[in-house]
Amino acid sequence: MSLNLADLYEAIADAVPDRTAIICGNGRLTYRELDAGANRLAHHLAGAGVVAGDHVGLYMRNSTEFVESLLAILKIRAVPININYRYVDAELAYLFANAELAALIADGEFATTTAVVLPRTPTIRHVVTVGAAADADWGTVTTADFHEAVAVQSDERDFAPRSGDDQFIIYTGGTTGMPKGVMWRAEDFFHAALSGGNPMGDPHSDIASVATQAANMPEMTWMLTAPLIHGAAMYSMFSAFCLGVSQVVVPAFDAKEMLSLIERERVMTMTIVGDAMARPLADAIAEHGSEYDLSSLFVVGSGGALFSKNVREQLVSLLPNVMVRDGFGSSESGIDGDLSIGEDGRMRIAAKPTVKVVDERMRPIEPGSGEIGYIARAGHVPLGYWGDPEKTAATFPVVDGVRMSILGDMASVEEDGTIVLLGRGSMCINTGGEKVYPEEVEMAIKSHPSVMDVLVAGVEDERYGQRVGAVVQPREGHEVPELDDLIAHVAGRIARYKAPRMVVGVDTIVRSPAGKADYRWARATLEAEK
Repeated sequence: MSLNLADLYEAIADAVPDRTAIICGNGRLTYRELDAGANRLAHHLAGAGVVAGDHVGLYMRNSTEFVESLLAILKIRAVPININYRYVDAELAYLFANAELAALIADGEFATTTAVVLPRTPTIRHVVTVGAAADADWGTVTTADFHEAVAVQSDERDFAPRSGDDQFIIYTGGTTGMPKGVMWRAEDFFHAALSGGNPMGDPHSDIASVATQAANMPEMTWMLTAPLIHGAAMYSMFSAFCLGVSQVVVPAFDAKEMLSLIERERVMTMTIVGDAMARPLADAIAEHGSEYDLSSLFVVGSGGALFSKNVREQLVSLLPNVMVRDGFGSSESGIDGDLSIGEDGRMRIAAKPTVKVVDERMRPIEPGSGEIGYIARAGHVPLGYWGDPEKTAATFPVVDGVRMSILGDMASVEEDGTIVLLGRGSMCINTGGEKVYPEEVEMAIKSHPSVMDVLVAGVEDERYGQRVGAVVQPREGHEVPELDDLIAHVAGRIARYKAPRMVVGVDTIVRSPAGKADYRWARATLEAEK
């Protein structure tokens, strides 16, 4: 049996058929029930003309139907395409066309938007809607209601053999430009994004071993709070499947509701997304934690964004018996390791054979040299970006016959091989010849008791070329710190030249539809106030 994601899930479902797989809102499905539902939808899609290699969009919020749909697409060797439901018409039209979608599965609430965009996407032949859909002009596209369609289909697994070469595409929205589709081979995805089917130890080399592992694992419940449309959330979900875990998938994040779910479902591991979720979660625990039994919780991890040192320490103080972990990775590389923050406030990743720091010639940086280079991953990496050979060549170069993934994150290497993460090279601020990485300054500013969130960007300066500026969202009931106060606060944490030279207060920090820092907005906000 190949290292294929659909084969993987089916083997696990056979190993633990009656264990709960997904809990979402009022929905609750066992591994057997989830498999059967995915089989029925797979038959419907095949009957609607979807064939191996076709791209099928998932334009949905978190739900049991989302997970069924994802598995159904994989079962017939089609390619799932994640679609961010926060995108506006222009972004959707671009993604639909760029991905060359053959079919689409969409929540009913998005029916009107979908119908508006469809005329610009002639490749789409069929749309399945989940839940009540408003009246819309679908043109020549055939449509079906999700639940009505699957009700009449077989739940048999009479599908064609699959391959480890089957593709899995994750569209990623960066801080600039339109989203790009990262093309993974299933086998590479298994090793790089799922840690070889064993996030807790040595990787497996075959699916049978993963299924045996799941069967022998004690029953555990994990909570996934991030939208499944993001790569990090899919990594978490499939990794949990590999352990036969029961997963609470949250339809929408509400910090206090998370505490109730932890108590009700006896959640052991909780995955959130950086400070955007961790800070309100910490505040909810501080205010309401005594009202709930949180004793089952063992791990709080972040994927897709990093914890600041201040928020991490707050969580540790509130949950002293809980392990707080920060995963480092990306849609272009999978999971690259756990990140730690030292007493000096610097972010570090332990040495790992597949993760390196390379110079502009793609040669490894010498440990202890003090040189700064790019973090790169070798081994199981994506094939490239869908339909974009130029960006593929830049991000996934082949060096000495080995394909690498160059992440764009700058780093140095300490003598023992530990990688010191500095920040995104494209966001680097050059002030008087000194390089400043926004993430480092943001982490220092976030430790201020009046700061809820912050973005740092470079502002044009006649004397220094650029100066460091900070856009600050204050905590509720607090004022934006004065510039002198902020400089004094961060001076003991970072070099003085990295401290902000201007501060602008806002009600809410703007992030991209993908949830990432919108540095274009931050820079424009600062420039407008200078």
